[in-house]
Amino acid sequence: MMTDPIADMLTRIRNAVRVERPFVEMPLSKVKRGLAEVLKREGYIWDWEEVPAQPVNQIRLHLKYGPNGERVIRHVRRVSTPGRRVYAGAAKLKPVLNGLGISIISTSRGVISDREARRRNLGGEVLCEIW
Repeated sequence: MMTDPIADMLTRIRNAVRVERPFVEMPLSKVKRGLAEVLKREGYIWDWEEVPAQPVNQIRLHLKYGPNGERVIRHVRRVSTPGRRVYAGAAKLKPVLNGLGISIISTSRGVISDREARRRNLGGEVLCEIW
């Protein structure tokens, strides 16, 4: 039994980027779909798609690399864990690496990036940081 599916997703992305895989697959959930959409909007992955499978559908992330094979995703860090939830209001959300990275926030309006949360004046649970 998996206790933290978001950490599993982030670990799969981290491992796939290290060995330069073109895509990575994992079990689908609503939160993972939201994370994938934020990564696509912010330019960290090319695209994502749902793949039918048994017993549960899969989500496939098409990873992005630079023209010479440089990694777009260099660092992935889980902030909020099942044992220690981290919440932040809109005023407390600081830019990651002076705006070079993003935090992904789970809000009452869905999963969004820290930039979007500051613009909408929303706070929530800080899921992870990516740069």
